[in-house]
Amino acid sequence: MKSTSLSLIAGAVALAAVTGFAALNVPDGGGTAEARTAARLPVERTSLLCPAPGLSDLSETAYTAFTPVGGSGGSAAGGKAELLSSAKDDEDAKKDDDEDAKKDKEKSKKGKEADGKKPVVSLKEPGKPATGEASGADSPALIGTATARLAPGWTAQQTTTIEAGDGRGLLGISCTAPDTDFWFPAASTAKSRQDYVHLTNPDDTAAVADIELYGPDGSLKSDVGEGITVPAGSGIRVLISTLTSKAADDVTVHVTTRSGRVGAAVRAADSKAGSDWIAASAEPAKTLVLPGIPADATSVRLVAFAPGDDDADLKLKLLGKSGAISPAGHDELHVKSKMTAGLDLKDLTRGEAGSLMLVPAEEGKATPVVAALRVVRGKGDKQEVGYIPATGPVGARATAADNRSKGSVLSLAAPGAAGTVKVTASAGSKGGTPVSKTYKIAAGATVAVTPPVPAGLKGTYALTVQTQSGGPVHAARTLTVEQDGIPMFTVQTLPDDKGTVEVPAAEQDLSVLDD
Repeated sequence: MKSTSLSLIAGAVALAAVTGFAALNVPDGGGTAEARTAARLPVERTSLLCPAPGLSDLSETAYTAFTPVGGSGGSAAGGKAELLSSAKDDEDAKKDDDEDAKKDKEKSKKGKEADGKKPVVSLKEPGKPATGEASGADSPALIGTATARLAPGWTAQQTTTIEAGDGRGLLGISCTAPDTDFWFPAASTAKSRQDYVHLTNPDDTAAVADIELYGPDGSLKSDVGEGITVPAGSGIRVLISTLTSKAADDVTVHVTTRSGRVGAAVRAADSKAGSDWIAASAEPAKTLVLPGIPADATSVRLVAFAPGDDDADLKLKLLGKSGAISPAGHDELHVKSKMTAGLDLKDLTRGEAGSLMLVPAEEGKATPVVAALRVVRGKGDKQEVGYIPATGPVGARATAADNRSKGSVLSLAAPGAAGTVKVTASAGSKGGTPVSKTYKIAAGATVAVTPPVPAGLKGTYALTVQTQSGGPVHAARTLTVEQDGIPMFTVQTLPDDKGTVEVPAAEQDLSVLDD
């Protein structure tokens, strides 16, 4: 084989480490190199998008970015991981056409150019979180990129505290990778709700997105949700109740792009129970796991949607401390095709933390669905709401950033066979020594633990979960902050961080080069 052939293969492997796919075309009549065995290589570049946290002058937002130790994208040294302010949110960018407004706009532009040179968060090394902050209603979305050794497993958390008002709450979300397709069950167009779809475009060209809404009776038709332009390098937000004239308690939001890619999230605000982010559900699947229902939940509502042409009949299983049980009186759910179904599970956990699993009611008749839980803690005027989407297992590794010295609970669920995971508490953002602990989860059970805390912790820290043996484990982290008697909380699921990609190996033996 010529040396140029080897260079092509090396380039293709590098491309796969960035994109997750590469085809190896070998000159000299070799054709396409077939994948005999697949190697897993660390990614060399990762993008994350954090939605604009605003809508309240009282909001205070903390950002935490983290890369676990152990991945080496490209080289053992170098790389950067930064979260930068996007262009100003479209609603905030609208100004009057008079001369004073033009001057203000020019000043804002110059200020933004200056701000753009300084990241909101800049991570320097694996194993130690970096933090940043923002405040007020004008805080923009953030666009981030990590490269080289900081790319594999890079995670960022956005946590906003709003102490008063209709939007009060602890709003948490893991910043997401850009994509072209998102499902959000558990949204609403009811009069008591104000739910916004946030779209962030990381690229240099505009993206065009469609927002579809589905209620209990099917599609909520709207031309307004079609062909929405998301300007390059910026974020927009859309109040979903403006896309339809119909009020519905349970709505599934489907975001797709015609061109480009976006990050998407739904900010849900309830006039009685406060607000939080709804993260996208896992892709439509026949079996779903929704981990991390708090032990003291006073109300749990399941919202599910079947995007295909067939109805779905589901069995519900509560994965508790002692194993899986069928909730009495709430063990089945029928979901009609392209219609949103809701089921009030009330105080499902009854003082014991758990996870919900949805499985086909009949073997051989399985229909893919998406789902999410609306969870309320507290009663009366002391209520607080959070959302738990269906999520995939932790896989090789998953991380939740922004943990404090107290207030975190880690839920670990093994829906099939028993599993064992290692949980590592990182060094603190301002100091502290990492600590690890191993947990065993029985088959069909959920274990809710107070996670380890770094010795001598200063600042915030990250929790990384790694599968050690056994069946798949699903995880969620609940962060709680007490505010004037209200148990403000937010739940983030921990799917695999996709810090590695599968790269096909060439059929030829590259250890021997024939000049």
